[in-house]
Amino acid sequence: MARGRSKSGGRREPRFEGGFSLSDFHLSADDRPAPGSKRAAQGARSSRKPQYDEEPEPSREPPQKRRDKTQRGKKRSGIGRLIYWGVVASLWLVIAIVGIVIWVGAHLPAIQSLEIPKRPPTVHIVGLDGTEIAARGEMAGSNVPIGALPPYLPQAFIAIEDRRFYSHFGVDPAGIARAFAANIMRRGVSQGGSTLTQQLAKNLFLTQERTMSRKLAEVELALWLERKYTKQQILELYLNRVYFGSGAYGVEAAAQKYFGKSARAVTLAEAAMLAGLVKSPSRLAPNRNPDGAQTRARLVIAAMADMKFVTEKQAKIASEKPAESVRPQGAGTINYVADWIMEVLDDLVGPLEQDVIVETSLDPKLQAIAETAIIDELAAKSGKFNVSQGALVAMTPQGAVRALIGGRNYAESQFNRATAAKRQPGSAFKPFVYLAALERGLRPDSVRLDGPINVKGWKPENYTHEYFGQVTLAQALSMSLNTVAVRLALEVGPQSVMRTAYRLGISSKLEPNASLALGTSEVSLMELTGAYAPLANGGMKVSPHVVERVRTQEGKILYTRSGETLGRVIEPAYVAMMNLMMQETLLSGTARKAEIPGWPAAGKTGTTQDFRDAWFIGYTGHLIAGVWLGNDDNSPTRKTTGGGLPVEVWTRFMRAAHQSVPVAALPGSEGGAFNVPMAGSGDTPPNANDMMQAGGAQAQRGSQPSGSGLDTWLIDRLFGRR
Repeated sequence: MARGRSKSGGRREPRFEGGFSLSDFHLSADDRPAPGSKRAAQGARSSRKPQYDEEPEPSREPPQKRRDKTQRGKKRSGIGRLIYWGVVASLWLVIAIVGIVIWVGAHLPAIQSLEIPKRPPTVHIVGLDGTEIAARGEMAGSNVPIGALPPYLPQAFIAIEDRRFYSHFGVDPAGIARAFAANIMRRGVSQGGSTLTQQLAKNLFLTQERTMSRKLAEVELALWLERKYTKQQILELYLNRVYFGSGAYGVEAAAQKYFGKSARAVTLAEAAMLAGLVKSPSRLAPNRNPDGAQTRARLVIAAMADMKFVTEKQAKIASEKPAESVRPQGAGTINYVADWIMEVLDDLVGPLEQDVIVETSLDPKLQAIAETAIIDELAAKSGKFNVSQGALVAMTPQGAVRALIGGRNYAESQFNRATAAKRQPGSAFKPFVYLAALERGLRPDSVRLDGPINVKGWKPENYTHEYFGQVTLAQALSMSLNTVAVRLALEVGPQSVMRTAYRLGISSKLEPNASLALGTSEVSLMELTGAYAPLANGGMKVSPHVVERVRTQEGKILYTRSGETLGRVIEPAYVAMMNLMMQETLLSGTARKAEIPGWPAAGKTGTTQDFRDAWFIGYTGHLIAGVWLGNDDNSPTRKTTGGGLPVEVWTRFMRAAHQSVPVAALPGSEGGAFNVPMAGSGDTPPNANDMMQAGGAQAQRGSQPSGSGLDTWLIDRLFGRR
């Protein structure tokens, strides 16, 4: 048979050659299947040509069965896809976690270089008598070996914070799962899954921020700690580094802070309360929230009993008699001193790298007296006079601070009103005006007019709104006459007054205008009290200070205060004149209530506009004390003057401070008499003999006193007494 195409391009039909014919292709009887056989049926079916428009033969299965089979197929297909994509997502999640862990680890210090950081240094502050009065630093307690602690103390932490501490490897998957489930159930963060090792890692190396990167770093560091240290070492580190609130780090500091005893001596109830604090130190501190601390402690005791750390009887006794924190004596005003010391310490010794002992000039007894004076007076009269705050500074004539009260209660307000507050001093600023006038040639008996004055539209008046005409400078200062002070400031020049104040120790910015004479520029109580010191020590400038020496615990001296003075700023003659005039303020002027039996004293009151501030700065040859009373919001008081409450506080403090102290005269007097040159004619000071002859007829009659009576004679002459 051959096939091909015709020359015309049409189809060429096959042809058969070799004698074949169509009859050769017929089927014989043997080739045909028997009718009805399976082969015949198959052949019949296979011989049929499919038609595209032919309907498929309907299934003989019931419709419901076919639907069930279809649904099962779809379900199996969906489950398969879910498993597949779940596996894929899990793989990507694992890859992501591994990547994050690698990234976090890359940003940590090399594990082999990690070391347990040294605890922050402690600053022990001791008073003049050598007793410790305060401590500062992130860790005020010393490290305590775990073997020295009662066994129930570390057990309390394990029971409430990490029951599987001895079985996990730094991270507790079961604890994490439990915390996760509890948080889901309560729709918030109610439990934490961190182990004690994780908490230690956070305290030692990390911040308190709540981020995923910090949490992963915490896990890695916890694993490192578990590999490097034993469980006992980790537990000991934890107990000595964990924060317990109120500035206490470590169980020793916390036990001292809350119970006034060493951690070695705490009871079961106290141990449970300490363990309960870790969850929320600020919220559960027993000195702030005793009820919350006791409730939490009962949970700790129940957990200890559940773990068989204590018997049921012990747990019952501890729960029925919960621990109570010791109440601090007074209002904690010693902390104002401690804060001030920490502010200046860096300037004296630089950054601290070890524990230090700061020896101060503070007298704990005088500090307690000052605290009582401020608190009692305010408690009795603050409501009547609408006065809410007060401050007191007491120092020696050489500037060594013996007592400092920065407010009535440190727990309520840590703002130091003695060193940081700037207020208008009012008439307490006038001594600088009068000193400037004396140095320009005037004398205590120089006369000036007390009458109405107009300074470019400003018309200052006296407190009593009355005028006394011609008065001596001594009278004007003791009576705190405003018009005379303004006239003197204009006479010598506000710039001269400002320079005088700076020279004596004022450091705040002063405005050189006429109102400066009335104390309108703001100053602090500390600098104003220190600026009065030259009047108490004979004319030498001082720098108020409290730190005398700083040393390490081994005895190495880091700082010692130099005994050198800052030089003379007032000549002795002017010191005598000022002390003569300012003593009269206590004898017949605005501070007549300020009296210390047997002691010559001087000072000046101050009251600002609308009675917003009340001051009194007074001194003897032994001690200088300044008192301020007012309100933090600068609101007016109910007519509180410097000669009222401040003088009462000052007198109460100074009388107690001068008991059993030898009497010392004010500088400028000998045998009780002031060596003050008096004006014979005009304002030119004569010599001492001229001063003695100034009594005129009185001297000729033999009435002029000598020795201890000379100062009385001078005051009589100045103030018109007979």
